[in-house]
Amino acid sequence: MTLTEKLFRVLNRVNPRVMRAAEQTLKAVPGVDARMEQEYASMLGKLEHALKPYAHEFDAYAELPPSGRAREDILREMQELKEREAPRWENGFVSGAVYHGDPPYIDFLNQVYALNSQSNPLHADLFPSTAKFEAEIVAMTAHLLGAHATNEIVGTVSSGGTESILLAMKTYRDRARDQKGITAPEIIAPISAHAAFDKAAQYFNLKLVHIPLRDDLRADVDAARRAVNKNTIALVGSAPCFPYGVVDPIPELSELAREHGIGFHTDACLGGFVLPFAEKLGYPVPPYDFRLPGVTSMSADTHKYGYAAKGASVVLYRGRALRHYQYYTATDWSGGLYFSPTFAGSRPGALSAAAWAALVSIGENGYLDATRKILETATKIKQGIREIPELKILGDPLWVIAFAVASHHPQRTSSREGDDLRSNTLNIYQVMDAMTQRGWSLNGLHKPAAVHIALTLRHAAPGVTERFVNDLRDAVAYVRAHPEDKGEMAPVYGLAANLPLRGVVSNLLKRYMDVLYKV
Repeated sequence: MTLTEKLFRVLNRVNPRVMRAAEQTLKAVPGVDARMEQEYASMLGKLEHALKPYAHEFDAYAELPPSGRAREDILREMQELKEREAPRWENGFVSGAVYHGDPPYIDFLNQVYALNSQSNPLHADLFPSTAKFEAEIVAMTAHLLGAHATNEIVGTVSSGGTESILLAMKTYRDRARDQKGITAPEIIAPISAHAAFDKAAQYFNLKLVHIPLRDDLRADVDAARRAVNKNTIALVGSAPCFPYGVVDPIPELSELAREHGIGFHTDACLGGFVLPFAEKLGYPVPPYDFRLPGVTSMSADTHKYGYAAKGASVVLYRGRALRHYQYYTATDWSGGLYFSPTFAGSRPGALSAAAWAALVSIGENGYLDATRKILETATKIKQGIREIPELKILGDPLWVIAFAVASHHPQRTSSREGDDLRSNTLNIYQVMDAMTQRGWSLNGLHKPAAVHIALTLRHAAPGVTERFVNDLRDAVAYVRAHPEDKGEMAPVYGLAANLPLRGVVSNLLKRYMDVLYKV
């Protein structure tokens, strides 16, 4: 048994309130830090080959080459790398990541990017076309998300969902400070809300109050009501949430926010370009957008199911006055007047051009067709998972499907110490590893331990549904027959899911990122 597993067994029942103190105490024990570094190295050493597969095949550069390489050689090397990496997402083996992927469509967006590669929204006088593109992206997205019910929905283009969320939380912080004098701001979000809200709390000195989920994996409204206080500046709901693909009870949450005169943010980064079309197709879609009077901001990613190139999202607000708290202006700088609507100064106008081109080239009928294909595929995959007795689907998702071990399935037993840290049942992370061995790239979830797949147009291709279900059935059978095969990622996910010492898990993730930057 490893040191981390021993620590888990000792500390699993300790009150979370004393975990930080326990970690500091452990660090003071001679040899503990060194032993932990050995554990980190052991875990990450097994992953480094997967993260750095080209280490011995291609030249690496830790400094500028004395003479520049021929452009033809560079392009040839990049083409080879692309040919190695593309088949997994092209053939539908990946959860999310690439949402459209048809070669003619990719070529079209690449042409758009090339035509606008020098544009920069910071210089609107030089590139007024970029301002046109961004204004229309915001308007089209707003109209899709309920702006037809009000003429007051405005917004900006950002670099992605994380920036959209950070911008919204920064906006609420600044408004609350200006209008109410709040100096210790708090935001309330369900535990299933995207990690970007935690990031916003760290960056902007906000207190993030997490509320639990109901049995249906949606936010607990009663818990939100109890959490609201004089320092609360905003509530959050997801449409849908990333882990389970379910939509929070946004009508109740947003009305609670309206009653208290605070902001409400619907995170529709995943659903902004699916739910409107799913609703038109007759699927059960609960209210979530600006048609609800309590919703004061939203985030929606054009680079996900809007099928734009990566690096484009939209953040929307109810009214220009609220959006003004997002803007940055400098009036006394020696370099002149400076202003920017988002965090970045210079930005790639080509990405905005590509997002605009995606929206207007696909159109409403194109999005309806894409959504139909994805949701029909989801129906088949959900049925396939339900036919595997060892697994269960969490919640009632439309197309982001999370599954875990069914509590009623036959248990396996083992007398070996540390064989399964959580229980004697099937280990879902080992199932995920077994799927990885079959070519799949799925997302591991925590609390509860689960795995999910975010379906895209790549999964709607012929044969992908059958391949996924068959491989998942085989993976479950393999893990039941070979529980001793821990795989590469199952121990890491098991540690992260169960070890109360969150600082240990955080350090592991930091070292993982260190590996990414290793030359």
